Amino acid sequence: MKKLFLAMFAVTALTAGSAVSFSALAAEVNVYSAREENLIKPVLDQFSAQTGIKVNLITAGADELTTRMELEGINSPADLLLTVDVGRLLRAQEMGLLQPVQSDVLESQIPAQYRDSEGHWFGVSLRARVVVYDRARVNPAQLSTYEDLADPKWKGKICVRSSSNIYNQSLSSAMVSHHGVAATEQWARGLVANFARQPQGGDRDQIAAVAIGQCELAIVNTYYLAGMINATSADQRAQAAAVAVFWPNQQGEGLEGRGAHINISGAALSRNAPNKAEAVQLMEFLVSNEAQTWYAEANNEYPVRPGVPVSKTLQSWGEFKADSLALEQLGIHNAEAVRLMDRAGWR
Repeated sequence: MKKLFLAMFAVTALTAGSAVSFSALAAEVNVYSAREENLIKPVLDQFSAQTGIKVNLITAGADELTTRMELEGINSPADLLLTVDVGRLLRAQEMGLLQPVQSDVLESQIPAQYRDSEGHWFGVSLRARVVVYDRARVNPAQLSTYEDLADPKWKGKICVRSSSNIYNQSLSSAMVSHHGVAATEQWARGLVANFARQPQGGDRDQIAAVAIGQCELAIVNTYYLAGMINATSADQRAQAAAVAVFWPNQQGEGLEGRGAHINISGAALSRNAPNKAEAVQLMEFLVSNEAQTWYAEANNEYPVRPGVPVSKTLQSWGEFKADSLALEQLGIHNAEAVRLMDRAGWR
């Protein structure tokens, strides 16, 4: 009886050991995402359906995620970091949290200016930071460039988020790259002098403020306006209808006609990724025609991959010239930009 029990125990242990082994071999990828779940999970589900690779998704703020990765160290389960601004990716790179990726797919599908030259991060969608204006009170012929927003003619007429917002930091970093610190600080001081109110809220709040007459202009990312145009809320749709998009820096020679400021949402491979092959496979999927079309249709972002059609909402704003600045420059100048924004009183 004792021998029978021992034999049964051995079989049970072997079976349990096999189950653990099979579980460990199950294909999966762990994604730390700064995007809202509803703005990324559908495309991750498409990836899982096509490949059989399970995606474990954790969403939080970008700073929270990078701090978590840093604390987890070599034991971090993170395979892929997804963020909504190149500045966050560059910070993660500076913290030593990323490793370079060599992929013919990523390098062939993503223009060089939207990826790290050493492969530490890759853009997967584009977002433009533009000016929206009150249709009833502003003649678009008065608008021209980002630089012109510092002109006293706009005194008390501009709404924008705080300087702690990474989108504004990246815009200011681009200005530093183009004009230098001193000229950008002068621009920031002029912009602050033209604020209609203290910076507050998100981009949708700036659009709403224009719509209700608190200001005449706002600096926002286009996909926020697109979201309001297509919102279920009648109030948001009405607010969106009260404003129009203006693409800055489209005319003229040199920096005056350099094009609208562009940023990315992007992906990067964690330094300690336990599922590296699956993570790279997911990165490559994010620039597939299917995923890029989803970004354009569902999120109203511009595809990073050339030739992919955009949504009807984006089409309605027409084509535009994009600034060709390499986005690596935004990280190089971020610290300077933050300091000059503080000196200018942009809170």
